[in-house]
Amino acid sequence: MAVIHDTTLRPTKLELLTSWLPTRPWYQGGAAEPWLAKAGGFRLDDPEGEVGIEFMVVTDTSGADPTTYLVPLTYRGAPLDGAAHALVGTMDHGVLGRRWAYDACHDPVAMAQLLALIDGRAQAQDQNLSDVPDREVTACCTGAGPLPEPATVTDDPDGTLLATPHGPALRLHRVLRPADATPPLAPQDTVGHVTGCWQTPDGTRARAVFAVLHADAGA
Repeated sequence: MAVIHDTTLRPTKLELLTSWLPTRPWYQGGAAEPWLAKAGGFRLDDPEGEVGIEFMVVTDTSGADPTTYLVPLTYRGAPLDGAAHALVGTMDHGVLGRRWAYDACHDPVAMAQLLALIDGRAQAQDQNLSDVPDREVTACCTGAGPLPEPATVTDDPDGTLLATPHGPALRLHRVLRPADATPPLAPQDTVGHVTGCWQTPDGTRARAVFAVLHADAGA
C-alpha cells in the first residue's frame, strides 16, 4: 500500500511539468508557457513498495481553450537504470528526501501495474488518501496477455504507444477529451481499457478513456 505523506516538494510536480510538457510530441499548446492545474488522477501500488506510481491529470489554461493531459509519473529513491531519457526531473521530498520523477510509460513497474489494473489484478487507489480505492476508475479486459518485454515506447501527436512487433499494444491517451467526444472503442481491435475522471475548469466532472489495450501492435 502506498503511503501518502502530507509534506512539501521542491520543486512541485506542476513546476516540473511546466517545463517538461512542451517538449512532448502530443503537447497541444503554443509558444507560451503552460498554466497548469491539477485536475485529477489516481495511484497504483507497487507490490514491492519501492516505486510511487501516479496517473496525474493536469489542465493547461494558457490557451483560448483549456487542454487536459494524462501524465503518468513514477517516483523513485534512486535513478532508474537506462531511463535518463525519461526523467521528468528531481524533487526534494520533505519526508523521503531526493526523488527522481520519470515518465511512467518508460518505467516497467508502472506499466506492469497498469496492465494488472486492466486485467483485474490491481485496484486503482485514491490520489490523495492512503489505502482508499478510487471507485471512479474503471477497467475491463477480454483476455489479452501481458505485453512482452521489452516493449518499444513511442510518443506521437495522439499519445504514447507501447508495442512489440508481434503481440499486444498499449496506447495511452495523453490529451483527454470527455467521453462523448471520444471515438468508440473498436471491438475487433480492443481487448481492454481504463477510463477515469477529472475536474474541469467549470467545476463539472468529465470522464474519458485513459488507456487502451489492443490485440496487436498494428491496431
